[in-house]
Amino acid sequence: MTNSDPTARPDPWQALHKQLAAMDAEIEQVYVERGIEGVRPRFAYPLIRLAHTGPLTIRELAESLDRSHSAISQTIAAMRKEDLVTSEPGPDARTRRIDLTERGRSLVPFLEAEWRATHATVAELDAEVPYALTTVVEELRRALEHRPMRQRILHHLVEPQG
Repeated sequence: MTNSDPTARPDPWQALHKQLAAMDAEIEQVYVERGIEGVRPRFAYPLIRLAHTGPLTIRELAESLDRSHSAISQTIAAMRKEDLVTSEPGPDARTRRIDLTERGRSLVPFLEAEWRATHATVAELDAEVPYALTTVVEELRRALEHRPMRQRILHHLVEPQG
C-alpha cells in the first residue's frame, strides 16, 4: 500500500463528465417541458435510427451507431421500460429484433428537431469558446492515434515492487 491515496488528487476528467451530464440534463429538461416523460437524451440516436432503418438486431443497431453491444443492450432495456421499443425474437435464438412502438414512433419528429437544434447549439458553442470542443476532440483523437493511451499510461506507470 502506498502512503498517499491517488484518488485524493483532482480527477482530470471530472469537470468534463460533470459538464456532459449537465448538458444531458438540460436536454432532458427540454423533453419534460414538452410533456415528454421518461425519455433520456441517449434514447434519441437509436430511436431516430430505428425510424429510418426499420427493425434491427441489437448488434446491427450498435454497429450502425458505433456503440458497444453492451451499451445499446442497456439502452434498449431502458427504452423498453418506457414503451419506446419492442424486442422480438430474431432470426436465431441468440438475437432480438428491436422495433419502435407507436409511442416511440410518435416522438421521432420532435427528437429529430431536437437533434438538429442540439447540433446547431454545439456549433454555436464552438464559435463562442477559444478552443472549439469539436476541434479539440479531433486533435485528441489524432494524438492518441499517433501514440495510444495505453502506451502513454505504460510510459508513466511505476508498478509497486513486490
